[in-house]
Amino acid sequence: MDIAFIDETEQVPSTTIEEVTALLQFAADFLKLPEDTEMSVTFTDNARIQVINRTYREKDQPTDVISFALEESGDDELPIIFEEEAPMLPRNLGDIIISTERAAEQAAEYGHSLRREIGFLALHGFLHINGYDHMEPEDEKEMFGLQKEILDAYGLKR
Repeated sequence: MDIAFIDETEQVPSTTIEEVTALLQFAADFLKLPEDTEMSVTFTDNARIQVINRTYREKDQPTDVISFALEESGDDELPIIFEEEAPMLPRNLGDIIISTERAAEQAAEYGHSLRREIGFLALHGFLHINGYDHMEPEDEKEMFGLQKEILDAYGLKR
């Protein structure tokens, strides 16, 4: 899987990026995604994620992670249909945006490492851009169960 990283904070250690890459690759393999799948992860701060949260979710507060799935279409969007002879393009899942500030706050609140919190948020966003959600109780059970299963299998426990 090809993951583009953007560090708007200019403070994320390369080891964190390597760990998120390994976790998301593990999750992609777990979900049996094609090797040529693409996505991006942006690390930002509370002020920037608050702007994004306000603009796209109408919630004027910082949040920990926001994901934008490219394969979801809005009510007023038409599906993209390629001709049969068109070359196959890589599957682009979308974008995940993580507030490293909020991640640090939550790691302290929950009493675990920043490494674990950023990994958890990256995986949570990854599942969202793969179509999982937690709006309904049965969907929440499925998504959170899968999230725990992947984190445990990977070895990133609380």
